[in-house]
Amino acid sequence: MCSLQEIQLRLREVIKSSGIPQKEIALAIGVSYQTVSKYMCDNVFPALDTFARLCKYLDVKSDYVLGISNY
Repeated sequence: MCSLQEIQLRLREVIKSSGIPQKEIALAIGVSYQTVSKYMCDNVFPALDTFARLCKYLDVKSDYVLGISNY
């Protein structure tokens, strides 16, 4: 299991590596661009429903982001 800091790092990595602009991600998951920016720069983690939409949109398993699996 990962610490919250490690989970946030993994979340930042999958957002960055997606190559999708933050504005586009925000629109797709129903949050503001500033909110996605906070996921990237601050110690902010999305609500569970938003996290689920984000993982689905980025086509990444939540288990990876949460540190349960390595893929």
